[in-house]
Amino acid sequence: MNWTIKLKRVYEPAEADDGLRILVDRVWPRGIKKSNLKFDIWAKDVTPSSEARHFFHADPSGNWDRFSEMYREKLRSSDALMKLADQIRGSGFSTVTLLYGFRNPVRNHAVILKEELSTQLAAH
Repeated sequence: MNWTIKLKRVYEPAEADDGLRILVDRVWPRGIKKSNLKFDIWAKDVTPSSEARHFFHADPSGNWDRFSEMYREKLRSSDALMKLADQIRGSGFSTVTLLYGFRNPVRNHAVILKEELSTQLAAH
């Protein structure tokens, strides 16, 4: 199967074509009640560590490259990414939407996760 992986901020409304909605933040997003966020999986295990998050947030522009390396390393050395890919394969959905809270749509961990998840899904 070919999967489409989309990225969306948690503050954007859910849409019918979102498919499987996966929250990919370790911490619950500010200002949203749990009952108001539509998601199917909360994938805390594939999120950056607290240390990596704090490192990145200290200087998002200056720390992006090193943060990206650290996060990719974590994803590749853990079986959490493989487990998430297995959940996606078993879901019956061909579209996946990764939900994140960070304001920058280009430089955030979900962008990296999307790339790594695409590779994992294509490998099997």
